[in-house]
Amino acid sequence: ADNLPPPSETASLLQSTTISKFRLYGADPAVIQSLAGTNISLVLGVSNSDIASLASDPSAASNWVAANVLPYVPASSITVVSVGNEALNSGDASLASNLLPAMQNLRSALSASSATSDVKVSTVHTMAVLSQSDPPSSGAFHPDIAADLTGILGFLRDTGSPFMINPYPFFAYRSDPRPETLAFCLFQPNSGRLDAGSKLTYTNMFDAQVDAVRSALDALGFPEVEIVVAETGWPSQGDPDEVGASVDNAKAFNGNLVAHLRSLVGTPLMPGRSVDTYIFALYDEDLKPGPASERSFGLYRADQTMNYDAGLAKSTSSSSPSTATHGDGCRATACRGDGVDTAGGVVRAGGDAAGERRRPADPGGGAVLHPQRRRIACGLGGVSPLLVRGAGTAANVAQTPTLKQRRRKESKPTEVVESFRWSASHHSTHSKSIRIRCLLCSSRGYNKPSFV
Repeated sequence: ADNLPPPSETASLLQSTTISKFRLYGADPAVIQSLAGTNISLVLGVSNSDIASLASDPSAASNWVAANVLPYVPASSITVVSVGNEALNSGDASLASNLLPAMQNLRSALSASSATSDVKVSTVHTMAVLSQSDPPSSGAFHPDIAADLTGILGFLRDTGSPFMINPYPFFAYRSDPRPETLAFCLFQPNSGRLDAGSKLTYTNMFDAQVDAVRSALDALGFPEVEIVVAETGWPSQGDPDEVGASVDNAKAFNGNLVAHLRSLVGTPLMPGRSVDTYIFALYDEDLKPGPASERSFGLYRADQTMNYDAGLAKSTSSSSPSTATHGDGCRATACRGDGVDTAGGVVRAGGDAAGERRRPADPGGGAVLHPQRRRIACGLGGVSPLLVRGAGTAANVAQTPTLKQRRRKESKPTEVVESFRWSASHHSTHSKSIRIRCLLCSSRGYNKPSFV
């Protein structure tokens, strides 16, 4: 986009919401600095074009960290660096082979300083990495990327970093535009879908896609690697032939997704644990190529007015608040009566000694919080704007291949921190095009220039 507000105004917009995590496709200094002292944590991005140099030269990784991370911490909270975007499905074999060495060198460079040693390193994938996803229990990775992926997963496990994936129910609906599929994708009442393998019933596409990824990770031998949804969303408009792209559907999907994540119900395969989720996108992108829907994923217009209300504004996210501090530099506001603490982009579950608490009504399933503690997302109550890309058909719960492929249990109550991802392009005073995406997520924690 060429019409976005300056970083300072975007920082103010984010602070008026419950978003506490923000994802960028790059590492724009103005954006990073604008969020200093805001308690909004950042995911920075390394461009695909930089992967080869980072893989071949450890000093290049050290220079990247010195230029893009060290000058801004600890004033700005940087929690994850994503190396490349959808590299394994880019069609460039050299990217796939260089991805792990680049991640390793970047991790070594970050570990060299105590100020950045806790920053995680990961990479983002499309749903096209799965060869099978329906039913969810049959989830499996493509054999042709198994070698590269196994090495990456071993790295993620050893460093405690998340597996980042982009599931988009919107594209699943486009490939199977029946009313019952729409209800399933929008978290609306439906008869559910039984997974004959696991005997679990799914009431929404988001859970089915996430659990397919969980099954694939488990089948490959990495049950301890946590999942972060790096992008998901729904366009508010599209071309005449783009079924499902509308304001009503976008509001229903993102609003119900936020409610589902805040409920801490989790997925059928991972009950009681919400997955960190980044919603795409913060702003509409007027220059983005492709169908009209590609320019219409924003929660906000460029003038900072809402396309629709997804329930992220602080004034609509809590009631009868009382302020409390919950560590990690986060402040939360306790919502009386429902066992959930929310505020400043943080949602945290209350509970008794056993760690159980009934949650508010959840459009996607049950409402019991199990005795587990898991960080969901900073910024929102479990949701954020993201851009989704994927491949597949409605039958395998993935997204259309023709579009760009864009448990640890502890005996403590679940903790959810929401985050927001902003993706867009922006021309700064240095004539740099910047792109940002806003997301919601709960982990511990694009391809235009980035702007936070």
